[in-house]
Amino acid sequence: MKDILYAPWRDKYITSKKIEGCVFCYISSHKEEDKELHVLYRDKYCFMVMNRYPYTPGHFMIIPHLHTDKLEELPSETWLHMSNLAQKGVKLLKEGFGAHGVNIGMNLGKAGGAGIAEHIHMHLVPRWQGDTNFMTSVADTRVYSTDFEKIYEKIKSLIPDYIK
Repeated sequence: MKDILYAPWRDKYITSKKIEGCVFCYISSHKEEDKELHVLYRDKYCFMVMNRYPYTPGHFMIIPHLHTDKLEELPSETWLHMSNLAQKGVKLLKEGFGAHGVNIGMNLGKAGGAGIAEHIHMHLVPRWQGDTNFMTSVADTRVYSTDFEKIYEKIKSLIPDYIK
């Protein structure tokens, strides 16, 4: 017999509007939907958005507006700006959100593990001492201990203090 883990709060992800084409290009070009799309910040080079399927509470991404799957072809100015946002994002997660540490990563290409391989993006994943547990190890399941919308609102409220 297989155990079932119920997660009714995930229903809106399954039933919500499906975006055709590159989801990141859609977010980039639809500023008027920032709240619904959980955009934290945007400027002329990049935007920051909550990960819809987070590894831990507060997991967000930094994404260039430029559609490319090749980091090696990203203009240096954009890459340096993403790196600067990553530094500020780490400070935000540690000081403002209380994370004990942060994983930063990019999965480049399908073979590199990218879920959305056609548009590069950088993950910032806040971590806490003891944040992994038996569920991940034995049940291949992550436990998200708090409400996604509350986390979005909290991080969004910290942006003016950390991302300038």
